[in-house]
Amino acid sequence: MNPFDWKAVVFEKHAQHAVLIHFPIALFITAVGLDALGQWSRNKSLLRAAYYNLTVAAAFTLPVIATGLAAWQWQLQGQHLKGVLLYHLMSGVLASLFIWVSWWIHFRESRRNRDAPPRWRIAVELAGVLSVGLAGHLGGILSGVNS
Repeated sequence: MNPFDWKAVVFEKHAQHAVLIHFPIALFITAVGLDALGQWSRNKSLLRAAYYNLTVAAAFTLPVIATGLAAWQWQLQGQHLKGVLLYHLMSGVLASLFIWVSWWIHFRESRRNRDAPPRWRIAVELAGVLSVGLAGHLGGILSGVNS
């Protein structure tokens, strides 16, 4: 494929999902790191940066899910969900839920103006990082990157 052929880039059956998925992954993992550092050092600026990263990560999950479903329909002709494809879909939806729940916790706490955020929120975020990693690994198997 010619990298300057925009028609092929835009209309490739699965290219958009493979490109877009990196944004919420990177933003979410960065947000978890910033949140952990912000809680440890009690630095409000780091906590605010974590919140902004989570906001953008959560927003990016919407087009990622849409393009993932489109890739399933176009590239895989909507084949029956089973095996790695089913597990990838389930872990991807779970990862998106963890991202949105993490954002909601941050949003709620920012509105309450508390001095110290709840420490249990890191556990939720770390579970989210694990689900993001699992979804990414299974997606790599589907795309042929991981064997």
